[in-house]
Amino acid sequence: MGSMALTAMLVSNAGRADVRYPITVQSCNRAVTFERAPQRAVSNDVNLTEMMLALGLKSRMVGFTGISGWKTGNAALRRQLAGLPELAQRYPSMEVLVQAGADFYFAGWNYGMHVGGPVTPAMLAPMGIRTYELSESCGHVMPRGAASFDDVYNDLRNLGRIFDVEPAASAIIDRMRSQLETLTHRVGAKTAPVRTFVYDSGEDSPFTAGRLAMPTALIEAAGGRNVMDDVMQSWTRVSWETVVARNPQAIVVVDYGAVTAAQKIAFLLDQPALRKVEAVRARRFIVVPYDEATPGIRNAQAVETIARGLYPKAFPK
Repeated sequence: MGSMALTAMLVSNAGRADVRYPITVQSCNRAVTFERAPQRAVSNDVNLTEMMLALGLKSRMVGFTGISGWKTGNAALRRQLAGLPELAQRYPSMEVLVQAGADFYFAGWNYGMHVGGPVTPAMLAPMGIRTYELSESCGHVMPRGAASFDDVYNDLRNLGRIFDVEPAASAIIDRMRSQLETLTHRVGAKTAPVRTFVYDSGEDSPFTAGRLAMPTALIEAAGGRNVMDDVMQSWTRVSWETVVARNPQAIVVVDYGAVTAAQKIAFLLDQPALRKVEAVRARRFIVVPYDEATPGIRNAQAVETIARGLYPKAFPK
């Protein structure tokens, strides 16, 4: 390349950078402005961290939080994260983020932050740390509708804008949409979707997914219906009496933490109150890893896993 051409390219790129920033994105009920792309980002939880890695942003991260403490990681993720420190096993403190020199925190409500807790966007902003909130979690701070794949696409698209990697974000979104279209065609239209319950954890009362949590969208895409889709909450507790009354035909077991999926299923099978529930009588349990059940790049895989459990004849071996 000649020197004049190289100079022209540099001038062009410099002009593009000047035009691109500042940018403003919507994060839940806030508009957040970025004067430049973050260079010292921190993500919380496995699903958010996977989004950052998929967008090729590892080199712009100074660490991650909230994976080993919940036992949500896997071998492939650990290999991808090699060389990047886990700053906190569960939720990070303000001091942890400041000491790491973070300039960006990708988290969500009940995904690294609690409403009224010590780490919030308002608390981090004076420290020079911009926060982007997971769309699915916005129901904790503003009115919103049911969770959907658009939430995930919105997060990927906004991260693409914030970090100036929009082509990578578009490629991931296109791939997820293509996977979903294939699965929808394979399962076909259902006039009577399979009644499905999500079991995350809990013995005295089950922790499950309501209308605002991602599994409701995953189950619907797989041809089912979350029996708790009228519960206008995200991840929440219900009573076992309610589960029995709604008589699910299948149960999605979220796999993570100290209690294994097999142990969770054994618990469900051992409960006298659940013995008349159709899903328990048929032993129709569908195990979905945590990072597939929560908003992220693996949601299309979760739809396939659930669809295979609900409609095995649509997936001949």
